[in-house]
Amino acid sequence: MLATFHADNQYHLDLGSTVNVGRGWLEGSNYDHLLVSLPYPYGPNLETCVINQDLTVRYLWLLPINADENRYLKEAGLEALEQRFDDAEIDALDPNRPSVV
Repeated sequence: MLATFHADNQYHLDLGSTVNVGRGWLEGSNYDHLLVSLPYPYGPNLETCVINQDLTVRYLWLLPINADENRYLKEAGLEALEQRFDDAEIDALDPNRPSVV
């Protein structure tokens, strides 16, 4: 699904983009959106891979967020939402983590 969105110029995904997946990312989870984000827990060395002088690959990851966090992202911006994630020290892989908004 995400590869199709990314390949379509109308829906091209980039840092800060979100996708509503229509259901929780895991059964029973309220986190039904995916945020394209930097892989902060792993540091900048994971983000960029230089293959050669003509080819660099950028790795971003998909962070599950809920509808309220998505609304906050649209209102306050990516930096503000990510600051809330940092302040709350979220476990991004916990399908039932507390919401930061």
